This record gives sequence, structure tokens and C-alpha cells, in this order.
Amino acid sequence: MPLIGAIQSLQNPHVKLVRRLQTKRRDRYREGQYVAEGFRLVQHAVARGHRPALVFVTPGSADANWGAMIDTLVASDSLVWEVSDEVMAAMTDTITPQGILAVLPLPESDPQRVAAAELVLIVESWRTPGNLGTVLRTALATGVGGVICSPGTVDPYAPKVVRGAMGAHLDLAILTQLSWDQIALLVADKQRILADATGQATLWELDWTVPTALIVGSEARGPGAEAWALSTQVARIPMAPGAESLNAAIAAAAFLFEAQRQRAAPPD
Repeated sequence: MPLIGAIQSLQNPHVKLVRRLQTKRRDRYREGQYVAEGFRLVQHAVARGHRPALVFVTPGSADANWGAMIDTLVASDSLVWEVSDEVMAAMTDTITPQGILAVLPLPESDPQRVAAAELVLIVESWRTPGNLGTVLRTALATGVGGVICSPGTVDPYAPKVVRGAMGAHLDLAILTQLSWDQIALLVADKQRILADATGQATLWELDWTVPTALIVGSEARGPGAEAWALSTQVARIPMAPGAESLNAAIAAAAFLFEAQRQRAAPPD
């Protein structure tokens, strides 16, 4: 398993870069890079043809599978460094590092792919990284063609989101840093369903087989004025008496799986 060399110092420029990418949104977009932690995520990225710029491994952490993957990375000109446990701990966002970390290129933004998608998810002002990671994973599982993160939403490439999405970033078209006017243009030719408890129709009464954009607002604050203005229909999830609300990611999942069910059903 050939490596470029070893890094022992926390002052190494590569270590400082990773720490900035882990903690600062503006640096992720300025550098065009983000961080993936753990063998499963790095392996998934490599399998999807994404070449990490930098890879860091701790001594003794690699098994035969890791060795084969790292040989592939070195052959494709990725820089693979061995780092001490102290350095790895300083670079990771987890309490128990898994012994491997990669710096990946941010995917190129593809608004036209999202505009052409039959099913788009708009997450509005979500602030909880775990919720966003979960819904990205759900979006991939339900055939969503694109995800739009509205202004005020946590960065989809923040470390906790990346871990929660379990590789969904590598297959989904994700757009962020768009204005509401730009979002409106991208979904102008779709029905735009707002998820809200005030909806007259239930999610099961809607036709999800036509081009659709689903808008799900913040769990804490509910949909904002821009989300209401963009929507063409409002739908709710029926709940048992006494239940006030659902977690935003769970609510989005209910809508998306209904959309998947209808789209997969044979025609009458």
C-alpha cells in the first residue's frame, strides 16, 4: 500500500485545510471541496468515479479491502498520507474516528438536471444537519431527481449532513445558494406541493405522477412566506388525535414514499 508520506504535525497545511473544510462553509465553496469520513463513504465515492484530492489513513487501520482501494487511489494520482491518531482526531468531526478521511471535489451544480426532473424536493430553512442528511438519503431511495436547499438551510456538505446522507451526495443533484426567484424558475412547470398541517387534501389524495416539486418547511417554524407563495397546493399527513407534528425528515419521507408508490404503480 504505497503512501506519499507521513504527517505528524497539526500545523501541516493539509491538516489545516481539512479543519477549515470541516468547520467553515465559505471555505468549502471557495476551495470547491468537502470532507468524507469513514471507509464506507470513501469507498462509495471511489466506486462512483470520484477521485479524492487527498486521503488520510492512520497506521494499522487498513485491512485488505482498504489496501486495494488505496492502491486504486494512488494509481489515479490521489495523494494518500499516513497520519498519527492525534492528527486524525484533529481533522475528523466524529468522537471515534474510523481511520480514513478523504477530501472530495464538490459536485458541479447542475440546475438543468433539476429543472428537468420529474420529482424535486425543496427543503426550506432546515437548520438540523441530521434531518437534512436523513432526507437526502430518503430522496435517493425514492427516486427524487433533484434537491434544492433554500436560503437559510444548513449546508448540505457540512460534515454531519454528509455522514447522515451515507453517500447520497454522490448520486443526487443538489442545489444550494439559490434565491427564491431562481428556485421559482427551476420548478415553474411543475405542480408545487407544500407540506403543512393546514392542507385540505391528504398526501394520498394528490396525483404524484405528474412533474412535482415538494416543499417541506422547517420543523420549528413551519413554511415561510416564500414557500407559501411558491406553492400551488397544500397537503397534510393525517395524524392520530393529540399528535401535533412530525419530524421534518419523517414528514418528507411520508410524502416521498407516496410519490414513489404512485409512480411505480401500473396504469389502470
